[in-house]
Amino acid sequence: MGKSDHWSQKVKESSDALDLERGVFTLEDPKEIARSLKKSAEESKRRKSDPYRSAMSMLTLYINRAGKQLPREQKERLEAAKDELRALFGRPGG
Repeated sequence: MGKSDHWSQKVKESSDALDLERGVFTLEDPKEIARSLKKSAEESKRRKSDPYRSAMSMLTLYINRAGKQLPREQKERLEAAKDELRALFGRPGG
């Protein structure tokens, strides 16, 4: 297991905020990523803030922790998922 696998696995397994769908950050469609994060956030009984903030925080954490190791295409997909998440929650664009 590489260093990048270690932190992402730890985030997925030990987060107090959400129980994430397996492979959510590697889905091809930004809308699917956003829908999955929204569902996880709304169903979570352990999150400490509102569902939108919890979902966006997990997505941002994943992007930031991956840093330069994240392939450009995947980063673009995840950034697009942020916009989709805002739309799903009726929030203004970033």
